[in-house]
Amino acid sequence: MSSEPSIFFSDVNERQGSFLRRTFVVGGLTALGVTALTVRLAQLQVVQAQEYSTLASQNQFNFRLVPPPRGRILDRNGVTIAGNRPSFRVLVIRDETKDLDQTLDLLGRLLPDTLDRRRTIIREVNAAPRFSPVPVKSDLTWEEFAKVNLYAPELPGVMADMNEARYYPHTGAFAHVIGYVAKVSDRDIKAIRDRGEEPPQVMFNPGFRIGRTGVEKALDTQLRGEAGGNRVEVDARGRVVAEDVGGSRPAVPGQDVVLTLDADIQNRALEVFGEEAGSCVVMDVRTGDILAMVSSPSFDPNLFVSGVPTRTYRALADYERRPLTDKAIDGTFAPGSTFKPVVGLAALRRGVSPDRRIVCTGGYYLGRRFACLGRHGALDMRNALKASCNVYFMTLGVEMGPDAIADAAREMGLGQVFDIGIDGQKRGLVPDTKWRRENPVRGDGKWYPGETPSYSIGQGALNVNALQLAVYTSRIANGQKAVMPRLIKSIGGVEQKPGAAFADLPFAPELVKVMRDGMEAVTDVGGTGFRNSQLGLGAVRMAGKTGTAQARNYGSGSRRGAGRPWAEKDHNLFICYAPTDNPRYAISVIVQHGGLGGGTAGAPRAREVMRTTLLKDPEIRARIERSGFEAEAPDPTPLAEDGPLTQAPAPTEAAAPTAETGPRPYLPGPQ
Repeated sequence: MSSEPSIFFSDVNERQGSFLRRTFVVGGLTALGVTALTVRLAQLQVVQAQEYSTLASQNQFNFRLVPPPRGRILDRNGVTIAGNRPSFRVLVIRDETKDLDQTLDLLGRLLPDTLDRRRTIIREVNAAPRFSPVPVKSDLTWEEFAKVNLYAPELPGVMADMNEARYYPHTGAFAHVIGYVAKVSDRDIKAIRDRGEEPPQVMFNPGFRIGRTGVEKALDTQLRGEAGGNRVEVDARGRVVAEDVGGSRPAVPGQDVVLTLDADIQNRALEVFGEEAGSCVVMDVRTGDILAMVSSPSFDPNLFVSGVPTRTYRALADYERRPLTDKAIDGTFAPGSTFKPVVGLAALRRGVSPDRRIVCTGGYYLGRRFACLGRHGALDMRNALKASCNVYFMTLGVEMGPDAIADAAREMGLGQVFDIGIDGQKRGLVPDTKWRRENPVRGDGKWYPGETPSYSIGQGALNVNALQLAVYTSRIANGQKAVMPRLIKSIGGVEQKPGAAFADLPFAPELVKVMRDGMEAVTDVGGTGFRNSQLGLGAVRMAGKTGTAQARNYGSGSRRGAGRPWAEKDHNLFICYAPTDNPRYAISVIVQHGGLGGGTAGAPRAREVMRTTLLKDPEIRARIERSGFEAEAPDPTPLAEDGPLTQAPAPTEAAAPTAETGPRPYLPGPQ
């Protein structure tokens, strides 16, 4: 029985045709691929040859940014108050280390203190761009620098070099006004991007610093300069093998900034405070130039340049006398009796005669008794200033009302923010009936008559800063012009607005003269500031006004807070100008919680600063020498390191309760 085959094959011609079709398809695809490859090679080698040659060169050569030297900050006489100094440092390049942990272990044997910052170093190294050197330690001694260089071949990715570091030669004297520089943070980068800008590439360099506070922050762009770069040849792994000097670009240093400050006056102003807290501002009453602006206690800004240790920062931030706060512009206090000339000017403008006599019986009654220093009897305005009589000025204040007082205060510079080129000023508060409506006590928005007596002697809700007091005193001393303060003298050699074109004071010169007569009487025999305000500089005399402001209501306890904790003691103030016959300089001093009267704590400090200021003026010094001040120089009680300059009591003015200095300002965080 025959059977059919299970596999059927077509004839030979059909099988051959199928093979040829497959061969043709594969061959066509191969030819197409070869043609495409040939075209692409021709494009790369002929058409785009130059482009890829450039890219290859760029891969061979890297351009590494070099941070520019930061511009200097100088005082008015050319003294450097913020500059740069050479600094040896050791750096780590992550991509050139085989094992970062092992490298840091070996480095810790050479520099044991780097072990304490190990976590921070690892974080910074990992966050840095590829092949970017990250500083591990700065300010190496010569021995440390030599030791690192000796063992560098055994420490892959470790190198030591010399760069420039920011340096503040006067340490704490200028710390608040100049500020300090610090590392760039993520917040800095985010703030720039939030403005729709892209941060400069140099800001990502681990060694770059930006201004964090004060002048360093306000003029950071001008001080920063322009980054340069080194063109280096690298291998396939990105390691430097040679430097192309011809392709490098030098960095452009930042511009120098000259301030109106005087280093000698600034240093003396901080010195006289000793351990006390407070502030002092010195101004030229003719030009508005700020010669000193000091806050005490201070801190060393050099600590912040490389990153202040957390423990050190916390000690500064937690200290109750607030060394990180700029009390000259950021701290506000009730002015106490230094405010009385404002009340006097407001009354004179409303037609009150300076010869009007008001009888002081030791207290003023308006719903309750407001105490005075003593029973002064009948006083005119000049003698009321001399004795700092509360009753006299309370009487005038109640007659005028708060709005007239507030208008005069603002016109004299209180409650104002001035354009001095730096941030951080607090406006303070000059209250009036409008303010009370917006800030009611009992919900009705009324200004109660009982608030005015305290307001009239510089208490209540009123608070000001030391810069405002200096401007106010300068305007009284000038007598005709509304002097405006100036801090920045020149930037990059370009003189800044001199501030000489001042508006006229809204008070007739003869009215201001009454205030000056009264302030001269304060420092004369019998005045509240007499004993501690004698300059001992021949014919050159100083006029002033004392002030004492309560920090809290002591109830039946001592008004001056005797025996109480530091934070519960009175604030002491003193404003002054000199010479009395031709005023040139004005000073405001605030001693925070000094516990004594303005004539006892504030006046002697102002006296010492004023002496330094006057003796630096060639014209006044010549006048002093002609008057034989050497023979007339007094023998004041030396300044105690943490107390008043004199043992003798001086009469002070009564003070009414006031609010504390306000919420604690923001402090910069550890770097």
